[in-house]
Amino acid sequence: MADSDPVVLIVEDEPDVAETYRLWLTDSYTVETARNGDEGIEKLDGSVDVVLLDRMMPGLSGDEVLEHIRREEIDCRVAMVTAVEPDFDILEMGFDAYLSKPVKSDELEQTVANLLERSTYDTLLQEYYALVEKRATLEATKNASELSDHDEYERLKTRLDELRDELSDTLGGIENDDDFVATLRNIDEN
Repeated sequence: MADSDPVVLIVEDEPDVAETYRLWLTDSYTVETARNGDEGIEKLDGSVDVVLLDRMMPGLSGDEVLEHIRREEIDCRVAMVTAVEPDFDILEMGFDAYLSKPVKSDELEQTVANLLERSTYDTLLQEYYALVEKRATLEATKNASELSDHDEYERLKTRLDELRDELSDTLGGIENDDDFVATLRNIDEN
């Protein structure tokens, strides 16, 4: 695996299960494992993109590791992978996906891929919204001549077009700002 491959951290107290997940993912990702919650927290750093987290472990539970991740604002996606039957308590938890054991290889691989895609989407979306806000501010305070004479404004418009294309590829077929807004509304409703 190359250094630029996404990093998946498996926090699982059952060695056979952790090794199985590692084998399933190792061809596509850099995979690290932790045997318990404390070791998982030690291995969490800016390089980790996705955490596969068992809920019930001796010592520091998966729920406590998840709370630590969110409290410390560690920038990663978290999938709970657990035999714990989900209950209404999950409504208050800050995970991104919940898989019930036993998990199949394609299910685990697809979940990791989806979480990484969502991270890319979130980053693009944040940049897009920030630039849209800057464009709107400039357009509200400058006249058309001032805007057209400024190279930075033209670069801003070009970058917005690039981001719209990237988001269109991620979200599927956005052609203009109206399509973009409509797509986001559909996502929010679903």
